[in-house]
Amino acid sequence: MPTANPPILIKDEKHGLPYSKGLMAQSFTATGLSPARAYLAAQRIQDEMRERDLREVSLEEIQSMAVAVLEEQAGPEFARRYMKLRELASLDRPLVILIGGTTGVGKSTIATEIAHRLGITRIVSTDSIREVMRGIFTRDLMPAIYESSFNAWRGLRVPVPHGANPVIVGFREQTAAVITGIRSLIERASVEGESLVIEGVHMVPGYIEPSQFKNASVVQMLVTVDDEEAHRSHFYIREVQTDGTRPFEKYRANFGNIRLLGRYIEDLAVEHGVPIVHSHQLDRTVAEVLELVVNAAIRGEDRTASSQMDPATEGE
Repeated sequence: MPTANPPILIKDEKHGLPYSKGLMAQSFTATGLSPARAYLAAQRIQDEMRERDLREVSLEEIQSMAVAVLEEQAGPEFARRYMKLRELASLDRPLVILIGGTTGVGKSTIATEIAHRLGITRIVSTDSIREVMRGIFTRDLMPAIYESSFNAWRGLRVPVPHGANPVIVGFREQTAAVITGIRSLIERASVEGESLVIEGVHMVPGYIEPSQFKNASVVQMLVTVDDEEAHRSHFYIREVQTDGTRPFEKYRANFGNIRLLGRYIEDLAVEHGVPIVHSHQLDRTVAEVLELVVNAAIRGEDRTASSQMDPATEGE
């Protein structure tokens, strides 16, 4: 018997794939639309194609329908975000997102959400890089990596310069060690053409220059929490969510050092022109980060294309 509703094919120049409500809904959730509303919008597109008795549509046609449905059901802001994300998906180079900030500002939560919305499957924390390094270098050889970032001064093997803060000096030494692994990960992602999110306290502005990676779109940012009490509450929530494996008391006792590092990293972000995202409500913060990533990546791609087309750069 013939199928009541044969699949609608999305055709490009060479291939045709059936329209998927699930994949379309996923692309809509990347704009910040809730899963339920995203699925309804994806269903509306399918209904419209059925009503018009379409058996094949081009990628451009279905994206136009998606924009129209989003404008109708969610508003022009969601439609604009969708168009920006489609533009990001068409970039030739892999996307590497670097999210820094002091302990407890929500970097890992934001990184996970951003990766999910952009369809990025690789997320690495700088603490995991430090953990790998511990398996390679003994405490005697590299003591700084055996301490928490806010206590790295305990591993210092040289006198602290007069007038310098030992917390900052220890953190700088630890970061200088970890940044080698971060740089290697970015280079590997560039070679493999795989997008990547790296998050962690060691993602400090000034230690890596994103523009030096020619085969990847590298976007760096800093996450901060301005309100001290809101920041402190993050550690209590973390303790509850991890069943005490990341105890509140440990962070409470070192909260002064954690805030000190936050101010230091923020000063470096201002100095090096790295965008600062003030974390408040998660959905709003994620939307701001997405906007930043998309705009920075597209600008970077445009600059790369312009330099490749500029005859003055030939032969360099």
